[in-house]
Amino acid sequence: MKIAVTGAFGYSGRYIARRLLDAGHGVVTLTNSPHRDNPFGETVRAVPFHFDQPALLTQSLRGVDALINTYWVRFDHRLFTHQQAVANTKILFHAAREAGIGRIVHISITHPDINSDLPYFRGKAELESALANLGMSYCILRPTVLFGKEDILINNIAWSLRHLPAFGVFGSGDYRLQPIYVDDLAAATVDQVTRNGNEVINAIGPETFTYRGLAETIRRALGLKRPIIGLPPGVGYWGCRLLGLLVNDVIITRQEIRGLMQERLYVDAPPLGTTKLTSWIEQHKDTLGRHYTSEVARRTDRVSRYRSN
Repeated sequence: MKIAVTGAFGYSGRYIARRLLDAGHGVVTLTNSPHRDNPFGETVRAVPFHFDQPALLTQSLRGVDALINTYWVRFDHRLFTHQQAVANTKILFHAAREAGIGRIVHISITHPDINSDLPYFRGKAELESALANLGMSYCILRPTVLFGKEDILINNIAWSLRHLPAFGVFGSGDYRLQPIYVDDLAAATVDQVTRNGNEVINAIGPETFTYRGLAETIRRALGLKRPIIGLPPGVGYWGCRLLGLLVNDVIITRQEIRGLMQERLYVDAPPLGTTKLTSWIEQHKDTLGRHYTSEVARRTDRVSRYRSN
């Protein structure tokens, strides 16, 4: 099959593209970074998104059998917003239909909610509804936190534990999350490409942590003794805001803190992934958190390859 993958030079898209190639599929990537270092050489052709030219976007998808969509933004920024991401993704969905694509596999999030005042979860719900009403075969995968060599959250918790005198959690830190290994998500995504039925699947890992417990797990694996302290969410936010000014990044937003504390990254469902975060951390403890990983840098540097942690 010929498969279009959004963001094959990025994080999850790269793992998906690799598995597609290993399975013998042809791959084209839609990207905002057509000049980024291509880890696949000539085997993956890069095409700009052309959101502002839907007819050109449709033409670039002609002959494609299935679309895998990972396109999204983590937070609102002067260069990108959730509202823009929703509008652009709807353009992509309609272009896929007009191009005659047979199936869309879409990466969403656990607990999307059209009535939420959190734009991340409201936007994801809006896109799930748009896809379900498109009249095409689809699968929606709902992951929580991803971990892997190019990870941001797990790596930066480790970086904070290595470099700061203490690590703060928001409130008690007893809200739960279920990280999934990025390659486990990629395997599930590729498996869905050749299927026909419409499905919505919670894509969670085999282990559940509280946020405090996750920090304690990383601290223990790194052999550190930094205190982990509970902070009022507002104090924690402003602490992260200050640290963000020092590292030139948005470490976490108020909305992300609320999403965490509302347990939107936890579902009562069987795990889809099999790779344990505890085992993965143990394998990568010597390099994990040695360098800070910036979300803003990734979004603004459209040439460099994502660095592995």
